[in-house]
Amino acid sequence: MLARTRRFSLGVPDRFTVSPDGARVLFVRTGSGTDPVGRLWLLEDGAERLVADPAVLGGPGDEDVPDEEKVRRERARVTASGIVAYATDREARLAVFALGGALWAVRTAGGAPWRIPTMGPVVDPRPSPDGSLVAYVTGGAVRVVGWDGTGDRLLAAPESPDVVYGLADHVSAESIGRLRGHWWSPEGDALLVTRVDEAPVARWFLSDPADPAKPPRLLRYPAAGTANAEVTVHVLGLDGRRTPVRLPAEADPEHHPDGRWTDMRFEYVTAAGWDACGPYVQIQTRDQRSAELFEADPDTGSARPLHLLRDRAWVPLTPGTPLRTGSGVPVVTRVRDDVCGIRVGDAASPPGLHVREVLGTAGERVYFTASEEPTEIHVWVYDPDGSADAPVDGSADDDRGRFRRVSGEPGVHTAAVGGDTVVLDSRTCEGRSVTVLRAGEPVGRIAVLAEEPPVPVRPLHLSLGTRRLRGHLHLPSWYDAGSDLRLPVLLSPYAGPGLQLALRAYGWWSAVAQWFAEQGFAVLVTDGRGTPGRGRAWETAVRGDRLGPALEDQVDAVHAAAERYPGLDLGRVAVRGWSYGGYLAIGAVLHRPDVFHAAVAGAAPTDRRLYDTHWEERFLGHPEVEPENYARSSLVPEAHRLTRPLMLIHGLADDNVVAAHTLRFSAALLAAGRPHTVLPLPGATHMVTQEQVMSNQLALEVDFLKSSLQR
Repeated sequence: MLARTRRFSLGVPDRFTVSPDGARVLFVRTGSGTDPVGRLWLLEDGAERLVADPAVLGGPGDEDVPDEEKVRRERARVTASGIVAYATDREARLAVFALGGALWAVRTAGGAPWRIPTMGPVVDPRPSPDGSLVAYVTGGAVRVVGWDGTGDRLLAAPESPDVVYGLADHVSAESIGRLRGHWWSPEGDALLVTRVDEAPVARWFLSDPADPAKPPRLLRYPAAGTANAEVTVHVLGLDGRRTPVRLPAEADPEHHPDGRWTDMRFEYVTAAGWDACGPYVQIQTRDQRSAELFEADPDTGSARPLHLLRDRAWVPLTPGTPLRTGSGVPVVTRVRDDVCGIRVGDAASPPGLHVREVLGTAGERVYFTASEEPTEIHVWVYDPDGSADAPVDGSADDDRGRFRRVSGEPGVHTAAVGGDTVVLDSRTCEGRSVTVLRAGEPVGRIAVLAEEPPVPVRPLHLSLGTRRLRGHLHLPSWYDAGSDLRLPVLLSPYAGPGLQLALRAYGWWSAVAQWFAEQGFAVLVTDGRGTPGRGRAWETAVRGDRLGPALEDQVDAVHAAAERYPGLDLGRVAVRGWSYGGYLAIGAVLHRPDVFHAAVAGAAPTDRRLYDTHWEERFLGHPEVEPENYARSSLVPEAHRLTRPLMLIHGLADDNVVAAHTLRFSAALLAAGRPHTVLPLPGATHMVTQEQVMSNQLALEVDFLKSSLQR
C-alpha cells in the first residue's frame, strides 16, 4: 500500500492559494488515495468544485514533461503526475499550469480550461498580477505571452548552453529551498529574473547501466569545495529594458564573523521577490556566516541594504523570509537566547518560540509556524494591533499581546492565508485534516482522500536519556508486553539536519516503522542532535562532525529504551535508513559493532566531498581548509572496520546523492575483503516511486535483517 499510495501522499490536498478577499481557495489534489493524477480544485461558498482535470484536456502527457520540469519535481519531492503546480494572478481569478510542457489557463469563476500556444515546452508559468500576460521559461529563455495566446515575446535568451534564465540552480533548489527564478512586478510591466551560469560548475555524467544504448545525462553538480554556479539578478521590462541588480561582491569584513575558514564572497541568492515596495534580494556568503537583504531600484539597479544576519556557525535561513507586510515592514530572522525567531519591524517573537517557517501576510498580520515543544509545530499570527483572533487553546500572549497561536490540537500544522481566511492544514496522531477558518471560526473543510495504513500506527512517545531525546517506539500490534518474548530491535531514524520524524503527528515513515514492527521488530525512531526544532546549540552540535554526535544519540536512545522496556533484546539490534539515515546506519555498524549487529543503508552519502557546496560546507567547512572534518565524517576510509552484515541500496538515476557514493564504498569494502550486499535500483532517483520496486525492496530488507540477526 505504501508504494501504491506514493507514501500515502495521493488524495491529500496541497498547494493552497487563498484569494486576497478570502473568498476562494485553490488547491491541487489527486482523485483518490491511489489515483496518481493531480487535478486543480476550488473551494468557494463552502463547496468544492473541480476546475481542471488532465483526463479531459488532452494534449501532451507526463511522458512529454521537459527535463527542466522533471528536475524541478525531483527537487520539490513531487510524486504525483498531472497538475502538480499552478500559479494565479493577484485576485486568484486566473490560474495557469503546465501539462506535458503545454501551457494551460482557466478562469476560477467557471468555464473550460484553454491551451495557450507557446514557443516551446513550458516550465514554471506565472501570470501577471492583472492576469493579462503569462511569463514562462522554455529552453533557458524567459518569455511572456498574452492570456489569449497573442503577443508572445522574448525577454531574455541564454547566451550559451550553460546559461539559464528564470529557474533555480541545483544548490538553490536542493539545499537552500529557493525553487523559483522569476517574479512579476505589482504593475505587471517587468519581472525580476535570476540568470544562472553553470559554466564554472563541474560536469558529471549519469548513465543508465540497464540501457547501454542510452546516452549519459549531463549533470552540473557543485560538490563541496568546487565552484558554484554564478547567479545574478536582473530586472526585465516588457519594453525591452534590462537592468542588472548591482549587489555587492563581498560582505563587509568589519561585520563578518571570524572562522577558521572564511570566505566573504556573496555566492548564494537565497531569496528574492517583488512586492509593493519594490524588488528585494537576499544573498549569502560562501562560508554562510553572513546573509544580507537588499532592496533594489528597478530603474537603476542600485541596491540598498535593509538587514544583515550574522552567525559564527552558519546563518539560519528561515523559509518564507525575508518578507514584507502590506506597508513594507520587513519580516526577518532573529536569533535570541539560542532560539531562532523572527522580527517584524520592532516586534520580536516571544522568547522560547522556535520559528519554523513564515507562511505569509494578510495586510499587516504575519502568519508563521513555530514550536514551543520540539515535537509539535503550530500556526501563529502576529497582529500589530493586538486584535488577532483568540487562540483556540487559550495559550497566553506575549507581554504586548501581538503574538497568538492559531492551531490548538497537538500535532504538526501549517496554513495558507488570504484576507480573514486561514486554511489550516493539520497532521495529528489521529490523521490529516484541512479546516477553513474565517475570522477565527471554522466555516468548512477540504476533503482528504488519502488511504489509511492497513495497521493503525500507535507508537509510544518517549523522552530518552539525559538529553531527553524525542523518540517513537513501535511495537507489534500482537505483542504482549507481559510475555517472556523478547523482540529484536530495529532503529529506523533519519536523525539528520532539516528533518524530524518523532513528532506528535504520523507520516509515511510512521507507517513504515509500524510495518516493520508487525514483522516482529521493536522499531525505535529517534531525533538526535543536528535535527531542527530544539535551538541553535542543538542544531550546530554537528558542526565539524556529521556522524559522531548523531550516532552517540542513537546509542543512548536504544539503551535508554531497553531500560524502560525489558522486552527489547539488545543482543539483536539492527539499523536501517535512507539518505542521511542510510549514512548513519553504515556509521553505526562501522563504529559501534558492539551495539549494532546489522544494517540496511539506502542512498547513503558515504563520501562527504561528493555532496553539494551549500549543504556540506555548512557543517564541515571547506574541504581544503578543514580536511579533518571530511575525513572524520566520511565512511569510505573506514570500510575496513566492517564486521557486521550490511546491505547497500541505491537508485542508479539519483542526481542528489549520486550512486558513486555507494559504488565507491562497496569498492572499498571489497578491497578490504569485507562481505556485503548491494541492491542497485535501475531507473530510480533519490525518491523511489516505482510501485513494485518499493514493495519488493522492503520485503528484501526484512529478509536480510532477520537472517542477519539470527547469525
